[in-house]
Amino acid sequence: MIRAYIDGGARGNPGPAGYGVRIEDADGNLLEELCGPLGLATNNVAEYSGLLAALKWVVEHGHRDVHIRADSELLVKQMRGEYKIKNPGLQPLAARARLLMIELGQVTFEHVRREFNKEADRLSNLAMDEAEGRR
Repeated sequence: MIRAYIDGGARGNPGPAGYGVRIEDADGNLLEELCGPLGLATNNVAEYSGLLAALKWVVEHGHRDVHIRADSELLVKQMRGEYKIKNPGLQPLAARARLLMIELGQVTFEHVRREFNKEADRLSNLAMDEAEGRR
Protein backbone atom coordinates (compact mmCIF):
# COMPACT_ATOMS: atom_id res chain seq x y z
CA MET A 1 0.00 0.00 0.00
CA ILE A 2 1.33 3.43 -0.91
CA ARG A 3 0.78 6.58 1.14
CA ALA A 4 -0.27 9.99 -0.10
CA TYR A 5 0.15 13.03 2.10
CA ILE A 6 -2.15 15.77 0.84
CA ASP A 7 -2.61 19.42 1.68
CA GLY A 8 -4.20 22.52 0.27
CA GLY A 9 -4.51 26.10 1.29
CA ALA A 10 -5.66 29.56 0.34
CA ARG A 11 -4.22 32.86 1.40
CA GLY A 12 -7.27 34.87 2.32
CA ASN A 13 -9.84 32.05 2.14
CA PRO A 14 -10.86 32.55 -0.56
CA GLY A 15 -7.62 33.74 -2.01
CA PRO A 16 -4.67 32.56 -4.06
CA ALA A 17 -4.81 28.81 -3.55
CA GLY A 18 -2.85 25.67 -4.26
CA TYR A 19 -2.43 22.04 -3.33
CA GLY A 20 0.50 19.78 -2.54
CA VAL A 21 0.86 16.00 -2.56
CA ARG A 22 3.71 13.73 -1.48
CA ILE A 23 3.38 10.08 -2.50
CA GLU A 24 5.51 7.43 -0.82
CA ASP A 25 5.86 3.68 -1.10
CA ALA A 26 5.23 1.40 1.88
CA ASP A 27 8.80 1.94 3.11
CA GLY A 28 8.50 5.73 3.05
CA ASN A 29 10.51 6.23 -0.14
CA LEU A 30 9.45 9.17 -2.28
CA LEU A 31 7.57 8.18 -5.43
CA GLU A 32 6.28 11.60 -6.51
CA GLU A 33 5.67 15.17 -5.44
CA LEU A 34 2.80 17.10 -6.99
CA CYS A 35 1.67 20.67 -6.59
CA GLY A 36 -0.59 22.98 -8.49
CA PRO A 37 -1.88 26.53 -8.29
CA LEU A 38 -5.65 26.94 -8.33
CA GLY A 39 -6.16 30.68 -8.77
CA LEU A 40 -8.72 32.00 -6.29
CA ALA A 41 -10.29 29.28 -4.18
CA THR A 42 -11.08 28.34 -0.58
CA ASN A 43 -8.98 26.21 1.75
CA ASN A 44 -11.46 23.34 1.48
CA VAL A 45 -11.50 23.41 -2.33
CA ALA A 46 -7.69 23.35 -2.25
CA GLU A 47 -7.70 20.36 0.13
CA TYR A 48 -10.05 18.45 -2.17
CA SER A 49 -7.91 19.40 -5.17
CA GLY A 50 -4.96 17.77 -3.43
CA LEU A 51 -7.01 14.63 -2.85
CA LEU A 52 -8.07 14.51 -6.50
CA ALA A 53 -4.49 14.97 -7.71
CA ALA A 54 -3.32 12.14 -5.46
CA LEU A 55 -6.09 9.76 -6.51
CA LYS A 56 -5.54 10.52 -10.22
CA TRP A 57 -1.82 9.79 -9.83
CA VAL A 58 -2.52 6.51 -8.05
CA VAL A 59 -4.97 5.38 -10.75
CA GLU A 60 -2.70 6.46 -13.63
CA HIS A 61 0.29 4.62 -12.15
CA GLY A 62 -1.57 1.35 -11.66
CA HIS A 63 -1.53 1.16 -7.89
CA ARG A 64 -4.52 -0.42 -6.18
CA ASP A 65 -4.29 0.52 -2.52
CA VAL A 66 -3.56 3.93 -1.04
CA HIS A 67 -3.58 5.38 2.44
CA ILE A 68 -4.41 9.10 2.37
CA ARG A 69 -3.03 11.26 5.16
CA ALA A 70 -4.38 14.79 5.48
CA ASP A 71 -4.37 17.50 8.11
CA SER A 72 -7.91 18.51 7.11
CA GLU A 73 -10.19 16.79 9.59
CA LEU A 74 -13.18 17.98 7.58
CA LEU A 75 -12.01 16.28 4.38
CA VAL A 76 -11.10 13.05 6.18
CA LYS A 77 -14.43 12.81 8.02
CA GLN A 78 -16.40 13.69 4.89
CA MET A 79 -14.61 11.08 2.80
CA ARG A 80 -15.10 8.46 5.53
CA GLY A 81 -18.82 9.29 5.52
CA GLU A 82 -18.76 10.59 9.11
CA TYR A 83 -19.80 14.11 8.04
CA LYS A 84 -22.23 15.11 5.33
CA ILE A 85 -20.91 17.34 2.57
CA LYS A 86 -23.25 20.31 2.80
CA ASN A 87 -21.16 22.86 0.88
CA PRO A 88 -22.36 22.87 -2.74
CA GLY A 89 -18.86 23.81 -3.93
CA LEU A 90 -17.35 20.68 -2.36
CA GLN A 91 -20.02 18.19 -3.43
CA PRO A 92 -18.82 17.78 -7.05
CA LEU A 93 -15.19 17.48 -5.88
CA ALA A 94 -16.11 14.74 -3.42
CA ALA A 95 -18.16 12.99 -6.11
CA ARG A 96 -15.16 13.00 -8.48
CA ALA A 97 -12.97 11.61 -5.68
CA ARG A 98 -15.46 8.80 -5.07
CA LEU A 99 -15.50 7.93 -8.78
CA LEU A 100 -11.72 7.65 -8.76
CA MET A 101 -11.86 5.54 -5.60
CA ILE A 102 -14.10 3.04 -7.40
CA GLU A 103 -11.18 2.34 -9.77
CA LEU A 104 -8.95 1.40 -6.84
CA GLY A 105 -8.84 -1.51 -4.45
CA GLN A 106 -8.61 0.00 -1.00
CA VAL A 107 -8.52 3.68 -0.06
CA THR A 108 -8.17 4.60 3.60
CA PHE A 109 -8.07 8.04 5.21
CA GLU A 110 -6.20 9.24 8.27
CA HIS A 111 -6.23 12.65 9.89
CA VAL A 112 -2.71 13.69 10.88
CA ARG A 113 -1.51 16.74 12.76
CA ARG A 114 0.01 19.48 10.65
CA GLU A 115 3.54 18.74 11.88
CA PHE A 116 3.27 15.28 10.30
CA ASN A 117 2.24 16.74 6.96
CA LYS A 118 5.10 19.19 6.43
CA GLU A 119 6.14 18.09 2.95
CA ALA A 120 2.63 18.35 1.50
CA ASP A 121 2.28 21.73 3.24
CA ARG A 122 5.57 22.90 1.68
CA LEU A 123 4.34 21.87 -1.75
CA SER A 124 0.97 23.58 -1.31
CA ASN A 125 2.78 26.77 -0.29
CA LEU A 126 4.84 26.60 -3.49
CA ALA A 127 1.59 26.32 -5.43
CA MET A 128 0.06 29.26 -3.53
CA ASP A 129 3.18 31.30 -4.35
CA GLU A 130 2.60 30.47 -8.00
CA ALA A 131 -1.08 31.40 -7.73
CA GLU A 132 0.03 34.77 -6.35
CA GLY A 133 2.50 35.17 -9.22
CA ARG A 134 5.52 35.02 -6.90
CA ARG A 135 7.10 31.86 -8.31
